[in-house]
Amino acid sequence: MYFPLLPHFQADRQEAGCDEAGRGCLAGPVYAAAVILPPGFNDPLLQDSKLMSPKQRLEARDHILETAVSWGVACCSPLEIDQWNILRASITAMHRALDKLIIVPDFILVDGNRFYPYHPKGGEPMLSPVIPHRCIVKGDRKYAAIAAASVLAKTFRDEYMMEQDLLYPQYGWKDNKGYPTVKHKKAILEYGLTSLHRKTFSCLL
Repeated sequence: MYFPLLPHFQADRQEAGCDEAGRGCLAGPVYAAAVILPPGFNDPLLQDSKLMSPKQRLEARDHILETAVSWGVACCSPLEIDQWNILRASITAMHRALDKLIIVPDFILVDGNRFYPYHPKGGEPMLSPVIPHRCIVKGDRKYAAIAAASVLAKTFRDEYMMEQDLLYPQYGWKDNKGYPTVKHKKAILEYGLTSLHRKTFSCLL
């Protein structure tokens, strides 16, 4: 299924799209990305990353990294997820990704329905202005910048989990990327939890 993507929410703004990956996993960090695309950006492969094949995601990622005005990828660890909650960790990861942009956007498009006010990196919350934002439910199927962020967050996180699979092959992370598959949950019952598992998540069958 193909969803035509809009190039921007407001044409006169320097918009950054934000999205996360790994929110529903049992193991691994939650990743987030922020992307500012140039005017006229077009990639025929670009969609919500969940609707793309691994090969399409990597090809689109190369194009995004080569042409984006600015981009950033960041994460929150399993420990931070357990200390806070997955919502706060997801939004914090988005803030960290925004902090990595070399250009401060003047508007933020966020996938989902929740976000915390964002102040530019280094700004004092009481002094620096909050950058306005808009939450868009299923925004990764509506706006190119959010879809681009979804591709970066997904591919960077997948690569991280595939690296961790070399250390913990019994959990099948190279295939399930930490999501609650039957094999993953059975492995937890057999081998227990690792430092990468989110202890506050329900891990049992």
